[in-house]
Amino acid sequence: MVEESSSSSRAAEQAFNHKKQTLIDEISGKVITGDLPTKIQAAREIRSLIRHRNSSDKIRTKFAAAGVIKPLVLMLYSKVHDAREVSLLALLNLASRNERNKEQIVTCGAIPPLVELLKFQNASTMRKLATAAILTLSTAPPNKHTLVESGVIPLLVQILSCGNVQGRVDAVTALYNLTTSNEQPTIIPDPNAIPPLINLLKECKKSSNFAEKTIILIGIILKSEEGRLSITKANNGILTLVETIEDGSLVSTEHAVSALLSLCQSCRSKYRQLILNEGPIPGLLRLTVYGTVQAQDMARTLLDLLRDSPTEKRLSSSVLETIVHDIAARVDGSETTAETAKSLLQDMVQRSMSIT
Repeated sequence: MVEESSSSSRAAEQAFNHKKQTLIDEISGKVITGDLPTKIQAAREIRSLIRHRNSSDKIRTKFAAAGVIKPLVLMLYSKVHDAREVSLLALLNLASRNERNKEQIVTCGAIPPLVELLKFQNASTMRKLATAAILTLSTAPPNKHTLVESGVIPLLVQILSCGNVQGRVDAVTALYNLTTSNEQPTIIPDPNAIPPLINLLKECKKSSNFAEKTIILIGIILKSEEGRLSITKANNGILTLVETIEDGSLVSTEHAVSALLSLCQSCRSKYRQLILNEGPIPGLLRLTVYGTVQAQDMARTLLDLLRDSPTEKRLSSSVLETIVHDIAARVDGSETTAETAKSLLQDMVQRSMSIT
C-alpha cells in the first residue's frame, strides 16, 4: 500500500510538472512569435505565473531557457506604452533572485531603453519601474560596468530629488551598488546628490541598513572638494552627520565620523568651527568607548583636530583617555568606569575648546 501510494504521488507530480511545462512553452511561443497584442498578453501571463507559483525560482529558469528574455527586451524599445510596461514587469519578475537571468537581460540589450525610461519626467510609473529594474540588475557584479558606462548614475542622482519615496530608496541602493563595486575604480557621484542624500538621512532611522548605504554614499562624495563644499551648503548637512554619530548603527557611526574627519583633515581652518558649531563632542566621546576599532581611532583623531590648543602643547586624545580612565577606575570602581571616564573627558575637552 505504501509503495502504491508513493508511486501514485510521483505520477501525479509528473503529470503536474508536464502540464506546467506545457503552459510555459505555450506562453513562451506567444512571446517569441506572436503579434504585439499577443506578446503583451503573454508578458502579463509570465508575470502572473511567476508571482503565484510556489516554485517560482524554477519557473524563472524554465522561461529563460525557453527563450523569452530577448523578445521581452525588444518590447522595451516599442513605442506602445503597454508593451513597454508589461515587458518591464515581466523582466523584473524573471530577474528577481536569479543572477543568470539578470546577466542575460543586460546582455540582450535592456540597459539603453531603461536609461531612456529614467528620463521620463511625466511618466512617473515607468520611471519608478525602470529605477527598480536598474536596482535589480545592479546587484549582479558582471552588470555593473555596463550600467556605469550607460550614464545611469547622473539620472539616479536626479531621482534622489524628484522621485517618489520608493523611487528615491531604490535610487540610493542602486547608487550604492554601483559606486562601491570591487570590480572597478570607485565612482564619485555628482556633488548635487549631497542635499537629497542628507534629507533622506534626516528622515530615516539612523540605525537602519538604508542609513548605512546613504552615509557611505555621502562619504564617497566628500572625497571631492565640490562634495565637501556641497555639504556645508546643505540644510543641516554637518548636523545630520553629527546626529548619525549619536544615533546610528556601528557601520553608520564609523562612516559618519570618517566623513567629518575627512572634512577637517582637508582644511582644518575652514571646517573645524563648522563642525564644532553642531555639538559633536558628546557623540565623539561616546564613539571612543563604544564604536568599532576604526571608529574609535577616527573619533580620537577628530577630537585632537577640533581642540584649539597647539599640537606641541597638548596631550593626544588617546593619552588623555588613558589618564582619565585610570582616575575614574580609582574613584568609582570597574563597574562604572567607562561612564565616569566619558563624563570627565567630555568636561575636560569642552573646557579646553572654550579656551582661546
